[in-house]
Amino acid sequence: MPAGRNGLVRDAVASCIASEEFPSIRRHPLPTPPCLRRGRSNARGFTLIEVLLATVLLAAGLALAFATLRAATITSQRGELMAQRSERMRAVEGFLRRRIASALPIGFGVDETTGTPLRFIGEPDRLRFVADLPDYLGRGGPHLHDVRIVDDGSGARLVVSLPMVLAGEVVEDRDARPPEALVPDLKEARFRYRGLDDQNQLGDWSDQWNTPDRLPLQVRIDIQSADGMVWPMLVVALPQSASAGGTGEFR
Repeated sequence: MPAGRNGLVRDAVASCIASEEFPSIRRHPLPTPPCLRRGRSNARGFTLIEVLLATVLLAAGLALAFATLRAATITSQRGELMAQRSERMRAVEGFLRRRIASALPIGFGVDETTGTPLRFIGEPDRLRFVADLPDYLGRGGPHLHDVRIVDDGSGARLVVSLPMVLAGEVVEDRDARPPEALVPDLKEARFRYRGLDDQNQLGDWSDQWNTPDRLPLQVRIDIQSADGMVWPMLVVALPQSASAGGTGEFR
């Protein structure tokens, strides 16, 4: 077929496609191949449900992380507080043990009724005795150790005051240190004393020491803090009680 005729045929076919004579060819394009459809499907974005689910998971993870951090902080604070309490407890118990064990048979007054020297006064909420004071606590030398429970309306406290003793009497010092709080948050404290009974055997604990001219053999202190913590029972032996005839009998 001549070349000119072929060109005429192509022009006619193109004109028919563009016209209404073959609408199905123009209106219905060829289907997209499956490989291209998969590519388009893979390129689509996240759905709203997927975005919400991811947000919820992220929020849950952050909440869990913050909760874990808070729990760790609280645990650390509790541990630090318990360590501080234990350290304070050991310090107070050590101070009381050393001071009571160093009690001396030295008088700090005279009983006006009997005329006997007062060497140890023991009551349920107070005890008084003389012991040498270390230099780091004051001037040194014999001082009266007055350990007692006080309640000034703001709560009970276990305090100690340390006035000087000279020639069997308490010396008032204007520059004396105020009473030191050993247990500032006290709920209950109790002092007990023990010596020998009538059969020269170790007697029972008593709330009152009835022979103030003698030292007891042992002193017991029970302490409970305001938060309900019960301290370990403190029992202290007085080595100097034997040298002063510390076999006080309970009457």
